[in-house]
Amino acid sequence: MTEPDNEDELNPLFGEESLPRDHLERRAIFATLESFYQYRKHEHFNTTHRKRQNLYALPSSEWKMLAEPPFSILDTLSAVDDAIDDNADLADEILLQGLSSFGLNQNPPKNSALDWKGSAKPGDIAKAYSTIRQFYRDWSTEGFKSEVEPLLRIVLSDLEAYLASQEPRKGNSAGPSILLPGAGLGRILFELCMKGYCTTGNEISYHQLIASNFILNCTQRSHQFPIYPFATNFTNVISRSNQLKRVTIPDVHPATAMSQCSNPGEMNMTAGDFVLSYSNVESRETFDAVVSVFFIDTAPNLIRYIETVWNCLKKGGYWINIGPLLWHFDSRVHGKDDDDKDDDKQDPDPAEHPHTHPHSHSTQHQHHTPDSSSFQSQAQDKGIGNPGSFELSDDEVLHLVTKLGFEIQRHEIIDHAPGSNESFGYMQDPNSLLQNRYRCSHWVAKKGG
Repeated sequence: MTEPDNEDELNPLFGEESLPRDHLERRAIFATLESFYQYRKHEHFNTTHRKRQNLYALPSSEWKMLAEPPFSILDTLSAVDDAIDDNADLADEILLQGLSSFGLNQNPPKNSALDWKGSAKPGDIAKAYSTIRQFYRDWSTEGFKSEVEPLLRIVLSDLEAYLASQEPRKGNSAGPSILLPGAGLGRILFELCMKGYCTTGNEISYHQLIASNFILNCTQRSHQFPIYPFATNFTNVISRSNQLKRVTIPDVHPATAMSQCSNPGEMNMTAGDFVLSYSNVESRETFDAVVSVFFIDTAPNLIRYIETVWNCLKKGGYWINIGPLLWHFDSRVHGKDDDDKDDDKQDPDPAEHPHTHPHSHSTQHQHHTPDSSSFQSQAQDKGIGNPGSFELSDDEVLHLVTKLGFEIQRHEIIDHAPGSNESFGYMQDPNSLLQNRYRCSHWVAKKGG
């Protein structure tokens, strides 16, 4: 496990006595931790081991031909094994830091209350795989520039235009407060903080929470970890060199960048269901702006999301939204595994959905999760876990936002990223023969007085 350069850089993920008493929450944490633990074994078995079996099932003359140049399939599988090991090294680091954050042992007593092993299901391991790959999008030079930075430019332009009377932080003054639901691996959260905004991220997925805590607080330098985001994908491949593309993360070392920033804002992270976390009295009229990026289509009931934004936004505050409408809970599009019913509802398997979310004040990256009493008080309201769902068209979304009290300031469908001829990708291999791209709905809404 790596140690931070400066002990002040690292904050506990959830503080002392961090494991919640709620057994479902514990199960989610344990399953997340074990999914990173199982990553290496799972990827080797389900990728290269099975492909070798399939290869050797061919007539010997055929597999021997494919083992020779220019195909050299056995050499390719060995190279993929090496790539998996590099990816797994990162997964192991995330695991070790996560165990430390929750005060858990690497080898817990079997069948004890702190035995985190044996909890992961296939869906959990799929999320660990997706999280490792998502580092390409958020924290590699190529991924950030192609997929995140174009969205960030739009958000920053809106913040500058609509919060013009509220300057970002200068000196000892506090900048405008921003809430970023579905904060994921924390890159947009970090960038907004670097611009002087007091930004709070919210995320429900423990995979994302543990991984974002690691990348923001626990790395030692930029380009510390090599990863191979496309190594285990054997379809629509142009060349093996592209399949085995190597990138390094993080492209920016957060602690170093923060220390060199003249006026950083404050950066915080809350853990939990967005609706349950911010629809309460304590959160009323807290933020100057809410920024939702590739987020609102995670709602089974968009009315609850809109009401929550209304509750936590100050009068005259702005809601900036950008993203597609690939509704996560559309049962005709996405199946649901009964074994994973208690999984993080806002964090579906990216194989099904390619884009997969008390305030403290600190320039460090801090995570907070509701305590046991808050789980008890929320027993009657399951947030996005409540029954019922619906899917709206883009124009219907705008009608609903307006009907619930907001005033639309601008709206546009963005066909491609600014300065580019390409539409928006999400963890997309830019050289794949298959390109999943999005047009995005971009709008700004104002909370009326």
